[in-house]
Amino acid sequence: MDKERFTMLLLEPGEIFFEDYSVQMKTEPLLSGKQQWVDGRLKLCSKSLVFVNKDINQPLIKIQLKETTKVDQSNSEDSIEECNNILIVECKQYVEMLEKNVLAPYKFIHKTATFQFFFNYAKVENCLPQILQLHRAATLPTAEQNAMIMTIVHSRQSRVSFDTSWLEDLYETVVLEIQANKVLPLVINPGRILLTTSRLYFQPYNNMDQHPVLKIQLKDINNIIQRRFLLRQVGLEIKWQKQPDGKIEHLFLSLRNQSDRDKLYRKLLDQSAVSLETVPPNQMTIRWQNGSLSNYDYLLYINSLADRTFHDLTQYPVMPWIVQDYTSATLDLNDRSIYRDLSKPIGALEPTRLERLKERYSEMSEPKFLYGSHYSAPGFVLFYLVRKYPQYMLCLQNGRFDHPDRMFNSVADVWKNVLVNMSDFKELIPEFYDTNNGGDFLVNSYGIDFGYRHDGTKIGDVQLPPWAEGPSDFINKLRNALENDYVSENLHHWIDLIFGYKQRGIEAEKIDNVFFHLCYEGAVDLDTIRDINDRHGLEVQIMEFGQIPKQVFTLPHPKRLVPVIETLHATTLPTHTTDIDNEPATTNSIILSEFITFQSHKEGVCCITVTNKGTYDEVISVGHDGMFKLYSIKDKKPTRSVALSSLPLSSCISYYTPSGHNILVVGSWDNTLVFYDIEFGRTIDTLQAHEDAVSCLAWSPSRQIVVSGSWDCTAKVWQSYVSGSKIKPTEYFIAQLDHDSKVTCIDISSNEMLLVSGTEDGELFLWNMDNYSLKFTVKGHTGKVNAMTFDPECKSIISCAADKVLNIIDVHTSTQIYHTILKQEALTLKWIGMLLLIGDSVGDISFWNFPEAAFISKIHCHDGPLLTMAITTNNNMVITGGRDRKVIVWECNKK
Repeated sequence: MDKERFTMLLLEPGEIFFEDYSVQMKTEPLLSGKQQWVDGRLKLCSKSLVFVNKDINQPLIKIQLKETTKVDQSNSEDSIEECNNILIVECKQYVEMLEKNVLAPYKFIHKTATFQFFFNYAKVENCLPQILQLHRAATLPTAEQNAMIMTIVHSRQSRVSFDTSWLEDLYETVVLEIQANKVLPLVINPGRILLTTSRLYFQPYNNMDQHPVLKIQLKDINNIIQRRFLLRQVGLEIKWQKQPDGKIEHLFLSLRNQSDRDKLYRKLLDQSAVSLETVPPNQMTIRWQNGSLSNYDYLLYINSLADRTFHDLTQYPVMPWIVQDYTSATLDLNDRSIYRDLSKPIGALEPTRLERLKERYSEMSEPKFLYGSHYSAPGFVLFYLVRKYPQYMLCLQNGRFDHPDRMFNSVADVWKNVLVNMSDFKELIPEFYDTNNGGDFLVNSYGIDFGYRHDGTKIGDVQLPPWAEGPSDFINKLRNALENDYVSENLHHWIDLIFGYKQRGIEAEKIDNVFFHLCYEGAVDLDTIRDINDRHGLEVQIMEFGQIPKQVFTLPHPKRLVPVIETLHATTLPTHTTDIDNEPATTNSIILSEFITFQSHKEGVCCITVTNKGTYDEVISVGHDGMFKLYSIKDKKPTRSVALSSLPLSSCISYYTPSGHNILVVGSWDNTLVFYDIEFGRTIDTLQAHEDAVSCLAWSPSRQIVVSGSWDCTAKVWQSYVSGSKIKPTEYFIAQLDHDSKVTCIDISSNEMLLVSGTEDGELFLWNMDNYSLKFTVKGHTGKVNAMTFDPECKSIISCAADKVLNIIDVHTSTQIYHTILKQEALTLKWIGMLLLIGDSVGDISFWNFPEAAFISKIHCHDGPLLTMAITTNNNMVITGGRDRKVIVWECNKK
């Protein structure tokens, strides 16, 4: 629960919270125990008064103004001074909420009660007129009440201007000030928008928001989308990247009319500081066609084009049912019979029901409709999400949950119902395919008491199909199904039904895709309806029934090509790729400019690592000359040179111990691991780790282990050195991973769950880091594997080898999902964001756009093979080492 127990979700959907007062309250008759004044706050809202008791175990009391019989100022004698500063409220019933701070259905107390509120600081005579005005509005029919409330709101707003003391820079030039509502699901919060030449500000009229003023730097704005809101073109959705954490944030605004919305939109675009991500729809379609955009991300993109947003339950993104088997013990994604027919709307999948619907349709007068319910509506969204967002359901359903037997209790039952029920045609929501949430909406994690079903079963978590091992596994399998080749080949049919040319008209009739006429965009212009009751009736009808998305395509949607990298669906990809400055990689790539060159090794540089010291980075290199070198980027000079072995050194990693010692671990051709304390400048110990040369090293920060690979055909896992004592191999040794030939390279996934090792004969071994068991081996190359890396999502392995092949292997299926032959032999791989840097045998670095599998640019770095690369912690420098004995520090710049 939030620290502030009161939220606007405790009000009616769309109800407005104005302000609150510090008060003391007592009641007649007694609510419980001895009558006394209790401390709290009184919230003045457009349709109710809410008292928030200071004692969190006591319930909040909501007095609906429509149930109120009297609102007046007290003149009676009382022990409290200034007894006339008391508000008297009499009502026929009241509501108790959040008793003991537990989220549960509200208690409606059906009895007459009188509440007295003593205002600690405010004057009743100043508050009473506003309360009486809202009380009068509550006596009117709903449509007229809403109209009067909006008049009151606009009157209050017109008397308030933006407080310019909140400006970040007093020299900012004000471009526009305008009234707007901040919109969240079921919640509207009025305020003022102020646009300057450098920032956008939103100042709510009340104190509900976390911050008094929301401040958005224009340079951080990525996207601005004009949207419908409550069937009118008055919405504006703004997406920006919050600094410094880089988190994506959204602000959904509704303005008074389309003219205001369009004016704010134009003024935003006119500002030179605004630079938007713009990708033409046909380019997104081409990316999807060619497999560089997943089905899931493409559907989210189309939903956005069609005015569907996560911030409006009436236009929530819609996703298709894909799987139709929820009873089998196993799910074979290669079995096409498990998939739903995507060429038909959900209501036309079951022939018997469709026939009955058509019979009813034939007997109707115009305008006809096949389906008396919709595939997406606020109630359906919350039907699925009630366990995750119970407060939304309580808000939507006036403080009640649905009947236990009508809740989302079983996936199989819901699927059966949408096939046979004459009034159930709902599709799914994105959460069913979003692997990031792990299926949390399927679990009653709050322990809410939803009641018991007719058979006495208590409502708990959603019952999953037998083939699902749990919520996360269920979501992962649905997502894999969504990205399956069969679905990819047929998804364009469903897009035609929901967003395309089969959405309406004669084509919709041919395919049995006809809904109630008022749910189609443009079916009625609400702004032309003058009778507020008629208009309100239409709004309610359309809101509750659901809305057809805006039509995005008027011609048949192109079919997806299943390309070489079709299985890249295992990775959750963004809608655009980014470089180090988070700009689209299709238009911006990296330029490396030479910053410092060190030429101090007598032979080739084998490995480079970067260690962070305070506010700057230091570079470590080891070479075939047996030397370890330390360089200061800040001072632009070498700071240490140490001979660690008479034989070549192959690899190095560095880490900090809990006590703050910077430990360097070096692999040598003399079969040893050298542990060196950089701070004290001394060799701690030399570990006889293998029976042949140590060829590669890897480090796991969270597990605090070192993994060494060797020409003795093994990789060994060692506990990291942390103490001041000598190293005993038996105490530090954890596991041995056996291979069939020399181990040449190792990489650990960023989530530290997987380890991959490559060998001289071109084989890749994937290991589970939890128990060091072998997951699979795959013959990825015909020659020595030079380097490997996991993709940023840890879903696939990218490898390069002496055969000049660049491969991508799916970590779940061990299948090759991408294969290309390079012009030069790739020797080393490193990531910057979603760009893969490939160092090769002629000394070049190529920049490869991973999601689009496209080479962007190339830069020449070394005279001869580029053997090793490292990236500084802030991603602004690349360090390379080559056979030409040079260590070069490059600055990264955006092109």
